[in-house]
Amino acid sequence: MQHTWTIQHIPDQHGRVAVVTGASSGLGFETAKALARRGATVVLAVRDLDRGRAAAGRIARSTVNADVTVQECDLASLDSVRTAAEGIRARHPRIDLLVNNGGVMCTPHGITRDGFETQFGINHLGHFALTGLLLEPLLAVPGSRVVTVTSLAHRFTRINLNDLQWKHRRYNRFAAYGQSKLANLMFTYELQRRLAERNTDTLAIAAHPGSAQTAIMRHLPGPLPRVAKAFGPLLAQPPARGALPMLRAATDPTAHGGQFYGPDGFQQTMGTPVVVTSAGQSHDTAVQHRLWTMSESLTRVAYGI
Repeated sequence: MQHTWTIQHIPDQHGRVAVVTGASSGLGFETAKALARRGATVVLAVRDLDRGRAAAGRIARSTVNADVTVQECDLASLDSVRTAAEGIRARHPRIDLLVNNGGVMCTPHGITRDGFETQFGINHLGHFALTGLLLEPLLAVPGSRVVTVTSLAHRFTRINLNDLQWKHRRYNRFAAYGQSKLANLMFTYELQRRLAERNTDTLAIAAHPGSAQTAIMRHLPGPLPRVAKAFGPLLAQPPARGALPMLRAATDPTAHGGQFYGPDGFQQTMGTPVVVTSAGQSHDTAVQHRLWTMSESLTRVAYGI
């Protein structure tokens, strides 16, 4: 397959401030590294400070004059998210780019510190809260972007608004992951609609990596993690390639709000990053609106848009 969009297509990023969650490894690390190499000031928003500092060191060693800092941000704790947002805003009153990348996949049943189902709490609600708390410095920059990372798993489930936390159903880790990733996508569409109604040129864009070889697969049950590791080169892209859809969504001057980027190969699993389509259920505007309202209530973060 011919790959036509690479990191070489990323425009100069000097003068831009980018915040990337989950940036200590995998897709987030590759996204942060590519942005730093093109001159961006990059904030690594990470749960584990030691791993974040190690990631920042790797970027600094591979990139001349890299401007990279680390901010603790545990998406499983709204208190941590609020503290992180305060710290970021104190240092950066203007933010050009927020990449909502951090997350977990197919974890056993559990709850966050705030009592949310783990995957929904981290993947969606943590990012919903962080975006809302950073919205003011984003709106201060013409053409700023919020890029939220979703997954092919959004295709295979629906949002259960009556039981978002899996309290009244038998827990299914795959369905719970799919719900959280569908929520990421629906959040993007609703956010873009609200931004457009405000007549701002801040953009909300979604992206997915296709199939990528990252540590997020470690929670798959049984032998699946070992199978994924053994056959990864045949079934998945390396993280640097998996990060390309996010990087294109974040930097392509031709991108528009509400677009969705992913690989152009078979079933969007591998390939060069292009605008792709999402499953029909992601376009249900009534569910998007209700999910937004419920997310504001659960996180106690009101966007004001």
